[in-house]
Amino acid sequence: MSIEIAAPIQRRPLHNELADRLRHMIVEGELAPGEKLAEKELCEQFGVSRTPLREAMKVLATEGLVLLTPNRGGAVAKLTLADLNEAFPIMGALEALSGELACRHITDAEIARITDLHERMVKKYESGALRDYFKLNEQIHQMILNAARNPTLAQMQLSLSGRVRRARYMANMSPARWSEAVAEHGKILEALRARDGTRLAVLLKDHLANKLQTVKDALTE
Repeated sequence: MSIEIAAPIQRRPLHNELADRLRHMIVEGELAPGEKLAEKELCEQFGVSRTPLREAMKVLATEGLVLLTPNRGGAVAKLTLADLNEAFPIMGALEALSGELACRHITDAEIARITDLHERMVKKYESGALRDYFKLNEQIHQMILNAARNPTLAQMQLSLSGRVRRARYMANMSPARWSEAVAEHGKILEALRARDGTRLAVLLKDHLANKLQTVKDALTE
């Protein structure tokens, strides 16, 4: 009798898991801009050695979230207007491409899931739950990216998304801008349902440009 050999279980490297946790802490403000990343305390907090922690910090440095200084370790990078002006246009182009590709490959089940997330997001908007709104918003954009079926594009977006998400959390939207953002998401959903890649690309790019302006207004107040 022949024995079928199962494929090996794939486990993510520890430093990638650590990078995810640190990225979340930076994006949501648990680690403040300019704050030194104390290796000893972080190692104790996560129960790891310095080696995977330092590898994780290198990953976040490539994303512009951590600043590494020789002989001084790492610190949370400060977010500047120059950073935003550099990252957002590139991210906008990548979002536009993800929209085009998603319309070619997305399934009815995925559209139904995104529709459900959108409806839940609108309810969070109506109740004023901004943080919960953001989380659902992120899930929608991530599902559109997943539907593009392009790992290279996904990796490129990941390298910039931390700065974009962090900027969004730092800026409080005015009621008027929040209402506009919800309306923009409604149009994004309509284009996705119609599988209109050209229109969706424009909507996603404009949506991110409007987000950039919101953040810039907040930083210059």
